[in-house]
Amino acid sequence: MSIQSGLPADFTPESFDAIVVGAGYAGSVCARRLAEACGMKVAILERRDHIAGNAYDYEDEAGILVHKYGPHIYHTVNERVNQFLSRFTEWTNYQHKVLANIHGTLMPVPFNHKSLKLAFGDEKGERLYQKLVATFGENKKVPIMELREKNDPELSEVADYVFENVFLHYTMKQWGKTPDQIDPSITGRVPVFVGDDDRYFPGAPFQGMPAEGYTKLFENMLEHDLISVFTGVDARDVLSVGDSAVTVCGKPYGGEVIYTGPLDELFGSDLGALPYRTLDMVFETLDEDQFQPVGTVNYTTSEDFTRITEFKNMTGQVVPGKTTIMKEYSKAFTPGSDETPYYAILEDQNLELYRKYRDRVAGCLNFHAVGRLAEYRYYDMDGVVASALDLSDELIAQHN
Repeated sequence: MSIQSGLPADFTPESFDAIVVGAGYAGSVCARRLAEACGMKVAILERRDHIAGNAYDYEDEAGILVHKYGPHIYHTVNERVNQFLSRFTEWTNYQHKVLANIHGTLMPVPFNHKSLKLAFGDEKGERLYQKLVATFGENKKVPIMELREKNDPELSEVADYVFENVFLHYTMKQWGKTPDQIDPSITGRVPVFVGDDDRYFPGAPFQGMPAEGYTKLFENMLEHDLISVFTGVDARDVLSVGDSAVTVCGKPYGGEVIYTGPLDELFGSDLGALPYRTLDMVFETLDEDQFQPVGTVNYTTSEDFTRITEFKNMTGQVVPGKTTIMKEYSKAFTPGSDETPYYAILEDQNLELYRKYRDRVAGCLNFHAVGRLAEYRYYDMDGVVASALDLSDELIAQHN
């Protein structure tokens, strides 16, 4: 792999078999697979000054490894995804746990056996828990809608408590909605975990953190003689999509184009901008060993921020007397700004607008949109990798 800033003056698109836009998960997975399975020479154009997309991590001034774009916790049930990524990293045995700060008391979420006793007191909490076990069985996630459907006042009380104190105010902050704007079908899916497992992803057999960090994982993935990475390059300056052809540097391009950015940006958002939520992230280094007991604490009933992340709790890094935390403030994304679009707002009118943009590239058979932004959907990391593996399967089958 070669990495250089900007495109060289003698850059010739036709000397590459594939051009990939974006060096995050979707682009990097496709680049690696096309290079090693098909012998393709691949150019990656990355707008930022680094690889690894939103998973990028680095050591801050205190020497603490932090995630620049918010906490990334690896977990998956997909064995193929795990096998692929494990080629490029060892994993720690980190098991993610989340606490909710509910009126000053830290309770596990999803709401579980311990949470019930903290919320309702030992005696009542245990009685409620035994009723949940008798009704639903143990070690199961039960949506609060199912609790309410039992027409049992005590189970409804649990559902109401979880809705009000774990879900409602946090969701209002995260999505900028009033209670009447929150879809009841989403509300009903908020779970209670009938059990004592306080891991946030108890059903994921593969979870942890990359032993040397995410950026190192990407460096290893892109380490291939046929891959060239050009950072600080905005693809919109060199690439355009017509009805049936892709133009790169002013000339028709016949190789494969893998695009991982927002589709509306390619067209100047001329049909309207696809809406997202973004985040203001405030980092703070403290003169103490540890600030909070777990990696993530959600502030579900107080504060303007949604959560605090403490990175040392996730990475296991030892830096005596220092720790770095990050607070997240959610807000609407401003199109055309330098803000990062994090969460697609998956409402019907927005999905319809996305389909219109998608239809405009449908005639370009060598143009492939893949990933969280290009597909306008919410993905965890493993979902992005799975989608990129599927696309690269198709391309490998065509070229081999």
